[in-house]
Amino acid sequence: MAAAAMSFTAVPLTLYPDMFPGPLGHSMAGRALESGLWSCAPVQIRDFATDRHRTVDDTPAGGGAGMVLKADVLGRAIDHAAAAHPGLPLLAMTPRGAPITQARVRALATGPGAIILCGRFEGFDERIFDARPIEQLSMGDIILSGGEMAALLLLDACIRLLPGVMGAASSGDDESFEHGLIEYPHYTRPVTWEGRTIPEVLRSGDHAKIAAWRKQRAEEDTRLRRPDLWERHEGARDRPASGARQQKKDKRP
Repeated sequence: MAAAAMSFTAVPLTLYPDMFPGPLGHSMAGRALESGLWSCAPVQIRDFATDRHRTVDDTPAGGGAGMVLKADVLGRAIDHAAAAHPGLPLLAMTPRGAPITQARVRALATGPGAIILCGRFEGFDERIFDARPIEQLSMGDIILSGGEMAALLLLDACIRLLPGVMGAASSGDDESFEHGLIEYPHYTRPVTWEGRTIPEVLRSGDHAKIAAWRKQRAEEDTRLRRPDLWERHEGARDRPASGARQQKKDKRP
């Protein structure tokens, strides 16, 4: 019998482990969880506090509002998770992190899973990032009550890409951000609704024309709605390959 495929393991480090798998226990991700395509093993950070009050936070050094998660408690929780799940990358959900990209999601989805540190209060004692190899990630320029919702978003993005989760392996190939553009618009029956009709080209049966229309709309909509993406897309498209740059450089007198 062939060996079972390695499943993706999600290890959220959180003060609220009951939030996991949460919505990921339903629909496509839920079916994948039941079938063993991924697993979820949340860790309660408070279990690694050593005082009788199980204290996980303290006031900010230098003063200020709010509380900060303690480095010593976090360090013990991270070390426990890393020992229990060797080889998993360490991530932290924080607005100070690098914005997540679809490329990074795809890379994570091809790996064994991730240990995800979920922040609360004012955030983490910065020394934890000096002491442990943690990649800091952000889900955008917004502030959430805690890192759990961000971790759920990240996990959902990864899980749907795991082999066997989506019905067709190519289902995610043309979606927004996969090629540096937002996706083209979609339509379905009825052909006419409230006086609005599905574009004729989509009803033509001409696959070449349909592909050209979809490409044009993806480019137009990205340029109008997401000029930041369009600028990066245009820059990448105009940039010569490294070999071409080297060849051009070698020809200079």
